[in-house]
Amino acid sequence: MAKAWIQWSRWFLAAAAVVAGLLFAFVAVLDPFGMRVHAGQAPRPIMDINQRFMYPQLVRSGRFDAAVVGTSTMRLLDPDVLSRGLDARFVNLAMNAATPWEQVQMAQLFREHVRAPKRLIWGIDTTWCEADATDAAKRLTPRPVPAWLSREVAWGDWPKLLNLTNLEIAGRLMAYRLGWSRERIRGDGYEVFTPPEASYDLARARGHIYAGHGGVVADLTPLSPPAAIAAAESAGWRFPALSWLEESIAAFPKTTQVMLVLPPAHLAAYPREGSAGSQRYARCKADITALARRHGATVVDYAHASPITTQDGNYWDPLHFRLPIAARFGEELARIGKGDAPSPDGAAIVSR
Repeated sequence: MAKAWIQWSRWFLAAAAVVAGLLFAFVAVLDPFGMRVHAGQAPRPIMDINQRFMYPQLVRSGRFDAAVVGTSTMRLLDPDVLSRGLDARFVNLAMNAATPWEQVQMAQLFREHVRAPKRLIWGIDTTWCEADATDAAKRLTPRPVPAWLSREVAWGDWPKLLNLTNLEIAGRLMAYRLGWSRERIRGDGYEVFTPPEASYDLARARGHIYAGHGGVVADLTPLSPPAAIAAAESAGWRFPALSWLEESIAAFPKTTQVMLVLPPAHLAAYPREGSAGSQRYARCKADITALARRHGATVVDYAHASPITTQDGNYWDPLHFRLPIAARFGEELARIGKGDAPSPDGAAIVSR
């Protein structure tokens, strides 16, 4: 009996090893995350449900010499529009809920793998102005990009591919190769992630826009008079993540044209004008403009009251605008990038 058990165990272990080897070979051959992608080689179709895991291969492919970095507030910028307007090959590398630290890592990956980056458009959300933005607990989201995906891949990294998630993505890629499925995100990182425009409901959108105000339309008119701020309080305002931003920009070649964009969130997403929070945010924006000037970068500020940010019908929620605004956003940034003036309605304030 013992001999039969031992023999069965050996056959079981051998079969398990063979199955594991076949599954590993399946994932390794398909290479869904583009671990073998290098300059001059096309990246794999993007099939993962989380775009941030697929971006490193787009950078390593060498197909792009310009990039968009930021959070979901920048994801609706169409690289085709920017590429045509600015004579560059743009990739959109913006990631949902990306922290300042994660954005810096993505910018670094782009800088290290592109020999002569032409342009960088970097979306600067209010998270960059948080006093604790550099704390260890705020560096990563619950879905960070594994370090081994964001650098040159070594042989020791390949065993990390064997897990259920990677098997699923490899299966999706196989379905794409067989013509049974479409790529989830366009090959330049662009995706319309907002709901279909035909489903837009203003009343429902207002419930999301003003969720932080109890779900009712809030009074967003400026405080009059503005809140009084003690000199000692304002002297203590610090924006530590801006040092990361400046170091990252300074590391790019002088020939890289950098544009820092404060995207147009709904006015309800910002502190009420005249409040202490608003005055602190204004100081942060002034510091962003100052560091941009030190490095020859352009700042485009949409983060203020304007015909875009005050209209509820332009938004799905406090942060995410609709496709017509996204179209204007991209086209206007392309014009500004060429040195033209922004639209005369004052939605974009440009500092060069």
